[in-house]
Amino acid sequence: MAGEAKAADLEFVELWFTDVLGFLRSVTIRAQDLEGYIEGGIGIDGSSIAGYSVVEDSDLIAKPDMSTFKPIPWGWGPTARVFCDIQDAEGGRFPGDPRGILRRNLDEAAELGYTLLVKPELEYFYLKDAKSLEPLDKGGYFHVPPSDLAVGMRQETASDLTDLGIDVDFLHHEVGDSQAEIEVKFTEALDGADSAVTYREVAREVARRNGAFVTFMPKPFSNVNGSGMHVHNLLMKDGANAFHEPDAEDNLSDTARYFIGGLLEHASAITAVTCQWVNSYKRLQPGFEAPVYKCWGRKNRSALIRIPIVRPGSEGRTRIEYRAPDPACNPYLVMSVLLGSGIDGIRRKIEPPESVEADVFKLSRQERHAIGVHSLPTNLGDAIKRMEDSEFVRSCLGDHVFEWFIKNRWSEWDEYHGHVSDWEKERYLRLL
Repeated sequence: MAGEAKAADLEFVELWFTDVLGFLRSVTIRAQDLEGYIEGGIGIDGSSIAGYSVVEDSDLIAKPDMSTFKPIPWGWGPTARVFCDIQDAEGGRFPGDPRGILRRNLDEAAELGYTLLVKPELEYFYLKDAKSLEPLDKGGYFHVPPSDLAVGMRQETASDLTDLGIDVDFLHHEVGDSQAEIEVKFTEALDGADSAVTYREVAREVARRNGAFVTFMPKPFSNVNGSGMHVHNLLMKDGANAFHEPDAEDNLSDTARYFIGGLLEHASAITAVTCQWVNSYKRLQPGFEAPVYKCWGRKNRSALIRIPIVRPGSEGRTRIEYRAPDPACNPYLVMSVLLGSGIDGIRRKIEPPESVEADVFKLSRQERHAIGVHSLPTNLGDAIKRMEDSEFVRSCLGDHVFEWFIKNRWSEWDEYHGHVSDWEKERYLRLL
């Protein structure tokens, strides 16, 4: 791989990793020095990375995973990027590394013979600039120019993603003003999480060089659909789709049903991970195509878990779509808790309740409760409490990240509670 850097006549290599909240971090080296860092990695100060380590024990190593080495189409000189695994000072797996946490969960699934394939669908908004927060256009779902003014930037983003080795499926204008989505194809979960991180960076960079601005904020506008990151899950075993059973109803195997059962069992406890910001819960409101209620359905877009329709001849693509995550999450942690929940369902043979095919948003509270359908956490504080009580989520994330994450999220929730919003001023200042 170091030879590839020379062959591509690169000047720089960016070593990428994320902090626990999912923000991309990078250290840049000269391409000519890459060879020396492949085996030993590069030292970093963990005390300066959110969720990593404390000052008195802060020496960590970022070790390049050269399978992720790709030239990138921007930079001050010809540049490549490579994702890193974070190690402790002795070279062991660091428990605060989100990428390492996903690796561990994937390893545990592999011991049972399973490989997880994922297809994350990230939505986002284009804005004219970062100050005005004004949408770039007034287009809607599948609109075309002149209503859609971001078609060129989406295509440019898709082209850059392809150059980075990410297979793009299709791209389109989403429901909201200036809202976009670029779908990528199924890939193994670690690559899928890397792709989600890359996707966000590429979309931002393309917008920047076109004089626009991109936000992955879950709900930037009050009366418009928010942005989600629906995650399609497909579990492989012995080279075949473990969710597919030709003779079963809708081709769903027992493994698929148990996986759904596990997701529903742990849905409330993992919501603080899939929806980690105060703003995430402004998206999870009835009437805006975001999941609110814990149920599953075949083709039902009002359900938390959906079994998408599969075209004739493609039955092997039977998959499970989990619709709660938003694009401001940490993809490594989200895929860890989704996989962990599903595997727990398989191990314990958790049967899901009956599927719900009605529009859940149109059911009354009494009707929902009569069929056993209850709500996800309605705010970040509620979600943290559910997570805090879950030994299962602790086992998925490990003590280090579990405890730091809860402490950090409580801090945001407390700060939010003390803030007096413009809405409150406009509503109460002259009235009360």
